[in-house]
Amino acid sequence: MMASRSENAGPGDGPARHIPVLLDEVIAALAPQAGDTIIDGTFGAGGYTRALLGRGAAVVAIDRDPDAIAAGRELETGSGGKLRLIHGPFSRLDEYAREVDGVVLDIGVSSMQLDQGERGFSFRADGPLDMRMAKAGMSAADVVNRFKAGDLARIFGFLGEERHAGRIARMIEKRRATRPFERTRDLAEAIADHIGRNPKDKIHPATRVFQALRIFVNDELGELAQALFAAERALKPGGRLVVVTFHSLEDRIVKRFIADRSGNVAGSRHLPQTQIRTARFDKAGGAVGPSEAEIEANPRARSAKLRAAIRTDAPAGAADLSIFGLPKLPEVRHER
Repeated sequence: MMASRSENAGPGDGPARHIPVLLDEVIAALAPQAGDTIIDGTFGAGGYTRALLGRGAAVVAIDRDPDAIAAGRELETGSGGKLRLIHGPFSRLDEYAREVDGVVLDIGVSSMQLDQGERGFSFRADGPLDMRMAKAGMSAADVVNRFKAGDLARIFGFLGEERHAGRIARMIEKRRATRPFERTRDLAEAIADHIGRNPKDKIHPATRVFQALRIFVNDELGELAQALFAAERALKPGGRLVVVTFHSLEDRIVKRFIADRSGNVAGSRHLPQTQIRTARFDKAGGAVGPSEAEIEANPRARSAKLRAAIRTDAPAGAADLSIFGLPKLPEVRHER
């Protein structure tokens, strides 16, 4: 299922209707107090930020989408100095603030981005095959039209969990030789025509490929992994990390990070010696999902999952990406 973030768009071309996913659960996990400083690493439409400001906390809000930052300037101006908006990737959040009381990350593409055809995130409305959250760097069209079929198959297979990854990649390589892919609907229709559509499938045949392209173009898994290490460096002892994910790949990264940083015993129980790892976080309960009432009110919340942890007083550890078990994918240059 395509990951999406917390906001739904209203009808027509009007302004987005803000529905932050798991808002009550996020606020409960962060436990903000008046005077606290919280980093909202994925500002979006400002749903979490507004709730945190309403509870007296100061917020450092980050977004790599310049449109989101521009839309939030009015809120920043009216915050009385309690909100600082930053345009940049959340993987560098510790460069913007340190010794903070909380970090919240809401992972994935926002509903506003999905609903804007000109951004090219979705094929529901035809638009350029773009998908760049930061409006910079390599686009989805660049990937589709330049990468080898083998590389495309790996991207679609891992990041989209697409079972027809090889077939679709070979079709793309053959078709682009005569006419490159430039529009979202063109790619979606080509995929649907090539592999067909099972009447039992609830999603369009191109959904997983679009998800994979979006995750790859924006290096979403790498950004998330680096953001978790950055949060470890930014949080003060007792500070709270709260992450909301919408996809199993994202959730797996968060789960592995918390397990690795929570000081579990490493090694085999059959060996006489084990190594006790330093606990840099204490796990704060298990995964939390949306209620049936929230899903009914906001269907895009269905796949959301919240995980939380509390920072200990141990020094931050090394940013070892090997703990996540991420596959080796083709390289693409991203903004830093």
